[in-house]
Amino acid sequence: MFWLRDLEAGIFILYTIFGDSMERILERYERYSCAERQLTATDRESHGSWSLQHAKLKSRIELLQKTQRHIMGEDLDSLSLKELQNLEQQLDTALKHVRLRKV
Repeated sequence: MFWLRDLEAGIFILYTIFGDSMERILERYERYSCAERQLTATDRESHGSWSLQHAKLKSRIELLQKTQRHIMGEDLDSLSLKELQNLEQQLDTALKHVRLRKV
């Protein structure tokens, strides 16, 4: 608490010596400290956004890898009959497209 009084006394002395220039210095300090707080808040928001985007991309990659394994005939035990029929139809369609390009 004593250091706060010393700080106030120091600011008062500087203000009486430098007058208007001290006021401008304090205004600049407030302006820059406000800008710094805004940048810090923006950094936190963008970090949250990046984290969310990372999580979405990670789950998308996992889904694509799972689909790739199914197409390659792996991990089919977890699929229902409807999912297997859908996978079979997708493979048939892909095979037809390949054959059409070969002709």
